[in-house]
Amino acid sequence: MALTPSTMLALGTQAPDFYLPDTVSGATISLDTFTGKKALLVMFICRHCPFVKHVQTELARLGKDYAQREVGIVAISANNAAQYPDDAPGQLNTMAQELGFSFPFCYDESQKTAKAYTAACTPDFFLFNGQRKLVYRGQLDDSRPGNGKPLNGIDLRNALEAVLVNQLVSQAQKPSIGCNIKWKPGNEPAY
Repeated sequence: MALTPSTMLALGTQAPDFYLPDTVSGATISLDTFTGKKALLVMFICRHCPFVKHVQTELARLGKDYAQREVGIVAISANNAAQYPDDAPGQLNTMAQELGFSFPFCYDESQKTAKAYTAACTPDFFLFNGQRKLVYRGQLDDSRPGNGKPLNGIDLRNALEAVLVNQLVSQAQKPSIGCNIKWKPGNEPAY
């Protein structure tokens, strides 16, 4: 496990489009899936990472809390499933069902979507406004495995609430920290 921070993609970046299969429904998910939403949260997570395991119940709760609001949420795993079989689509489906995810959980087999978003770690969060401009990237909250800080999603929730009421999101944003994305050999990004 290599401890890796978010790349902190430039605020204002336009959301890269993607076309990925949802591991639960089999439907193809893209930016168009979330047309009309005031906010879009793109999360890069996986099944095996201890940092994701630490926050997975809060991710499920976040999905439920925002399911009836103007927020689109999608989770994406881009890990090399050949080397990390717990992150294969079938296992992601199981994870989504066990945790009761109310949002699509996609598999980025080519890893092109992860590269387009400059995802570096799991978990890694990217929040876009209604114009699909990046307004928040970074951590869920200050909680990490074993640090005893509350797991409440406060940083991400504050950003979501600001977008929903048309307020500016604070630019004081801390990078997420987690396991590095498990890139396929020869597919490692330059960032």
